[in-house]
Amino acid sequence: MGSAEERAGVLRQDEFEDLARHAAQTNKALRLEHLNGKLGVKPVPDGDHETIIEWLSRLCIQARTDWWLATGIGLRVEKYRGGNARPDGVLAPSGAFAGQGEWAESEGVFMAVEVTSFDSDTNRRDRVEKPAAYAAVDIPVYLLIDRQKGEVRVHSEPDGVRYQQVVTVPYGKSVLLPDPVGFELDTEDLKNWIG
Repeated sequence: MGSAEERAGVLRQDEFEDLARHAAQTNKALRLEHLNGKLGVKPVPDGDHETIIEWLSRLCIQARTDWWLATGIGLRVEKYRGGNARPDGVLAPSGAFAGQGEWAESEGVFMAVEVTSFDSDTNRRDRVEKPAAYAAVDIPVYLLIDRQKGEVRVHSEPDGVRYQQVVTVPYGKSVLLPDPVGFELDTEDLKNWIG
């Protein structure tokens, strides 16, 4: 018979990963996530979104040449439900994801990055579910670049449930990305890509 979750129709992590792989083969623009027991579709990024990731990637490499801001990699998150997220960027040591496939473990990740899109579930996904999912697997820093609000939110000090520290600054101000990232982020350039 199977567990109560299986009988209730909850997708197991391996089932989701098979479904996501099939969806991507059918339509390259279809990028699925599985958070908080729910399926979601990650929007295709626009030009400003991609430019922000490019900008951040350069800053991360300038801070440490042995780091890489990976894009396109999925992370296994949420210990209880076995969720899967597709961060816009994942800061980790260069080569950290070698041999892991499409869905990587979050161990060794310094920072997860999301840049908001202009879709109806941005609030739920990027401001509520993603911080909880990343904190659950102890990713030290979650950086949210919020184009709708014109602000940057830095989450840190995960306790396995939530981030205990959240610092929010408007575009144009500097904010410290705490250890293990450990550098000051000047957000002035973000004013160019408010959208």
